[in-house]
Amino acid sequence: MDRTLFSKDHDLFRAAFKQFVAKEIIPHQKRWAEAGMVDREAWRKAGAAGFLCTWLPEAWGGPGGDFLHATIIMEELAYAYESGFAMALHSDVVVPYLASFGDDEQRRRWLPGCASGELVTAIAMTGPGTGSDLAAIKTTAVRDGDDYVLNGQKTFISNGQLCDLVIVAAKTDPDPKNAHKGISLFVVEAGRAGVVKGKRLEKMGMASQDTSELYFEDCRVPAANLLGAPGAGFMQLMQKLQQERLCVAIGALAAAEQVVKDTVAYCKERHAFGKPISKFQNTQFKLVECATKVKIGRVFLDEVIARHVAGKHLVTECSMAKWWLTDTSQEVIDTCLQFFGGYGYMLEYPVTRAFMDARVQRIYAGTNEIMKVIIAKQMGL
Repeated sequence: MDRTLFSKDHDLFRAAFKQFVAKEIIPHQKRWAEAGMVDREAWRKAGAAGFLCTWLPEAWGGPGGDFLHATIIMEELAYAYESGFAMALHSDVVVPYLASFGDDEQRRRWLPGCASGELVTAIAMTGPGTGSDLAAIKTTAVRDGDDYVLNGQKTFISNGQLCDLVIVAAKTDPDPKNAHKGISLFVVEAGRAGVVKGKRLEKMGMASQDTSELYFEDCRVPAANLLGAPGAGFMQLMQKLQQERLCVAIGALAAAEQVVKDTVAYCKERHAFGKPISKFQNTQFKLVECATKVKIGRVFLDEVIARHVAGKHLVTECSMAKWWLTDTSQEVIDTCLQFFGGYGYMLEYPVTRAFMDARVQRIYAGTNEIMKVIIAKQMGL
């Protein structure tokens, strides 16, 4: 199926990024997984090649592309079974907060480094016992002269060890009556006194992603590091979560597409009872079902991407894409893994890593149950 989203410029960009993946990512994947972290130099190389913050205007140090360039990055990383190099998190989830809500001084200060890879970013929303219920966060920021003093703990923070900048959601108004209006966002330099990078967390999948705990212990942050107005944090998060959920859907579907492609090839090669297992009707029916689900997902997702690029308000559609495509991706990958037999349980096989990586997609960026709650509200239910 021809995809009409992309121009010839985008096709050239994809070819260039494929080369980058082949040279700078695939040869290092095993080592990164063993280390639990991607090399910092890989970030700088990606920035130098124009693969970070692709949509960022040249005036702020970016490549001057668009979200479709970012989509290509996400797809190609998934096609390469790379889940640890969190380029999309940095470029398309965190940095947009700086670009949209930062003032000119903040943009000058941070955006060029984000595009070059000199600054790696993270976002700290989730705290112990507080996931999708953002209004219940416990981290506090108390005004003291020209500073705010941050105290609290955050967990499940991607890029938690490598990060140079962290956008922290904190309560600036402790009154429970102002739960939604009492949240503010701060840009916190990771080297600042009072910022403690906790242990890197051991996870089911995404082995090369340095997901960590972060602590803020009487951390003094200049008021100049506040993003937007005090109390605007909840609405800022709601505005940007649409794209974050779309990013998750893009990666999930691309992973399923690649697994189906590789499973079809494997089934043609693997023999049982004197013939390729692709010749058994059960194999054919299961793979046809997987291919159909992926194809249907592709048509829907490309439509959502096109409308998102056009600036449409897509809370319902992005929530639908996030829950359905992550559920479908895991279902498809699980079905495909079965055809690999015992090898499908071995970490040396990409399908095994894809299976483990897929599970968290139904949890982060808002659980799939929360997506259904959001959709129901949008439907007036």
